[in-house]
Amino acid sequence: MGMKDQFQDKAERMQQQGKQRAEQAKEQFQNRDRRRDEDETDPSVSRRRDADERFEESYDA
Repeated sequence: MGMKDQFQDKAERMQQQGKQRAEQAKEQFQNRDRRRDEDETDPSVSRRRDADERFEESYDA
């Protein structure tokens, strides 16, 4: 295998990795938005978050 082939293979692998990372980032972003929407519609989640924030504030003091 020549150097040109090696560089071409490496470039193709890097391109595939970039596409995979972009897809993962997109999924994470969508999941974060979905969780935020669910949190806003579920009052128990917001109460728990408020309690966690109060605990962290008291711990900092």
